[in-house]
Amino acid sequence: MVSRAVVRDLYNIRLRPAEDTATPLTDEEEQRFRALLFSELGNKIADQGYARFPAYTPEDRRRLVDVAHRLTAHWGQQVFVEAEDRTRLRLCLAGYEVLPKTLPVDS
Repeated sequence: MVSRAVVRDLYNIRLRPAEDTATPLTDEEEQRFRALLFSELGNKIADQGYARFPAYTPEDRRRLVDVAHRLTAHWGQQVFVEAEDRTRLRLCLAGYEVLPKTLPVDS
């Protein structure tokens, strides 16, 4: 019996931009996305005291930190930003923080 290798086609594959490049969004898109994050994450934090969101790039992390600062100014209550792992941040109110853990080190 002849073994056949399975070939999988990959669609919608894009190269990731270098870490120091500007956001691929236009200024208008960036403002709209930050407004969406402000609304959606703000509602979730208001409901349960915290929200998790993926942050794969430095730009993603900057956006989430900016949203936390805007929520703090809007509510008059500190919104904390914590790294849960390398790809996810947690925004939370006081009293909903997670105990610090050390992240695994790459070998």
